[in-house]
Amino acid sequence: MQRLGSLVIGLTFVSCVAQAQSPAPDDPLLETSATGTRASSANEARGVLRARDQAMLASELAGRIVELPFSEGESFKKGDTLARFDCSGYQAQLNAAQAASRGAGEELAHNRQLAALNSVGRFEVARAEAKVSETQAQSQVYQVQVKRCSVLAPFDGQVVERKVQRFESVAAGAPLLDVVDNRTLEIHLLIPSRWMGKLKPGQTFNFVPDETGQPLEATVKRLGARIDEGSQTLLLVATLPNATGLLAGMSGTARFAELK
Repeated sequence: MQRLGSLVIGLTFVSCVAQAQSPAPDDPLLETSATGTRASSANEARGVLRARDQAMLASELAGRIVELPFSEGESFKKGDTLARFDCSGYQAQLNAAQAASRGAGEELAHNRQLAALNSVGRFEVARAEAKVSETQAQSQVYQVQVKRCSVLAPFDGQVVERKVQRFESVAAGAPLLDVVDNRTLEIHLLIPSRWMGKLKPGQTFNFVPDETGQPLEATVKRLGARIDEGSQTLLLVATLPNATGLLAGMSGTARFAELK
């Protein structure tokens, strides 16, 4: 009798737990409308704003930074000098190479005059021509080095982060500045792969950034080239007609119309 009583108590406890874990009739996830189950979550996808023009600018040569005029958050124009190195050594080498090139040119002109008078042979003229080509090539190498002493802005934008400071010496390839153009924002979404046949370029939808809460009208630009086999998701890239007041990195929710 004692064992039978324990069994009855155990069955009663299991029944109570099962009832407690059953969803309540008024659970919002189970709410329905005239069109069926709620579409607020079925037609939504999370996304993030990314800039088409963004870059991590790096040093193309080793040297000491003497100019770094823009700080985090400051705006710049395309072609502005974002960083400048001390290139007195490279400039001196360029000056020497240019002087050697001028001397080789004078020697070539002189040999050609002598060749016209049959005072020197064709070999001397050819050697002078080769010397001119060599010195010109050396000048071009140092011109490239001097040009690399200044890092110019590739587009209009803002500084996200300075990786170095003025007067620091850096190695070739060292990151200098992280820059972005917040006027060229796109929305990157990960949508379920089953939506692939329901969304096409040119289709519009609403996107609500978490930071602003203001709905924006976006347009599908393109779909990704591969489905992630693990999550069964596909990249969708959309454009915004106006990115004023928005920043790269903002995240939000995309809400699509009824997907048929």
